[in-house]
Amino acid sequence: MAYLEKKDAIIMLDDGTIFHGKMVGPEGTTSGEICFNTGTTGYQEIFTDPSYYGQIMVTTNAHIGNYGTTDLDLESTSVKISALVCKNFSGEFSRPLATDSLQGFLQKENLIIVSDVDTRALVAHIREHGAQNAIISSRVDDRENLKRELKNTPSMKGLELASKVSTKEAYTFGDESATYKVAALDLGIKTNILRNFTTRDTFVKVFPYNTSYEEMLDFKPDGFFLSNGPGDPEPLEDTIKLTKKILENNHPLFGICLGHQIIALANGIETYKMHNGHRGINHPIKNLATGKGEITSQNHGFAINKEQTEANSNVEVTHIHLNDQTVAGIRLKNKPCFSVQYHPEAGPGPNDATYLFDQFMELVKSTKSN
Repeated sequence: MAYLEKKDAIIMLDDGTIFHGKMVGPEGTTSGEICFNTGTTGYQEIFTDPSYYGQIMVTTNAHIGNYGTTDLDLESTSVKISALVCKNFSGEFSRPLATDSLQGFLQKENLIIVSDVDTRALVAHIREHGAQNAIISSRVDDRENLKRELKNTPSMKGLELASKVSTKEAYTFGDESATYKVAALDLGIKTNILRNFTTRDTFVKVFPYNTSYEEMLDFKPDGFFLSNGPGDPEPLEDTIKLTKKILENNHPLFGICLGHQIIALANGIETYKMHNGHRGINHPIKNLATGKGEITSQNHGFAINKEQTEANSNVEVTHIHLNDQTVAGIRLKNKPCFSVQYHPEAGPGPNDATYLFDQFMELVKSTKSN
């Protein structure tokens, strides 16, 4: 096995709890909200998912890095997490498709990696006490200064992060001669979402998060899409106003994750920060229309208010998370619009939710033919 030089590291949580580990590669200090993902595979997709921007990622799988990395698994052009915390970090890989080790991939961006951590205890602590800010450092004996730095780390509640990950310039994806056109607002969009559209005879134009309705309309789209993304949805006031305009003009609209929350806010439904969020690839969802269960990939720390959703006469709850009964999908009764809290574009093994792209394209087709 490849030798990994390791130095002592400290993980300090906002509630004062401390965990110890070994820093692999670059030394330094970083902070952010600490959260965990229960996926046994898909670490490269997780690390490059813009929805994780600025978060410290704890992986519950015991071995990380053993199948290397490949550009085929990128969800964006760069690593978005602020640090990786794991139990066992592998310097070698055995996957034939891999072109680099995970260590090489992460160190190109000087990402802090801490291994040899009791991740079972750390995850149990987060589950019980909730996702919270943390600071990671190789300065293991500088605790007082680390405490001060941690206090200055902004809370995820009220934090607008879409602007940090959104494209700066509009771009297109797919075949320009495709039958349908979709205007996608980039709040932190994943590449596989775009692939799912293009395989359905659709040409996509991706717009920056602060694009106006008029600019998107110039593309003459057949439908609109609001992407996933990081941070609290409530500060995105202009995006909420944009969504209201799209709905007022009866355009087909589909939202995923943060996009789902924005659609809810545009309809007077509040959002809230969850205790520890949903992050993994085997979350059980019930489709209330079909009665069928779906195994889904999820990554969110905010959710929409269930009581307000059920009380809204224009909104129908379409999907429920079976672990905690939170709202996982909605449909507007009076508009061609629906959204889900999870990630139907992800294919962690099951592809139970990809039908949602077909459902949206059927909505686009029926609206276009009228």
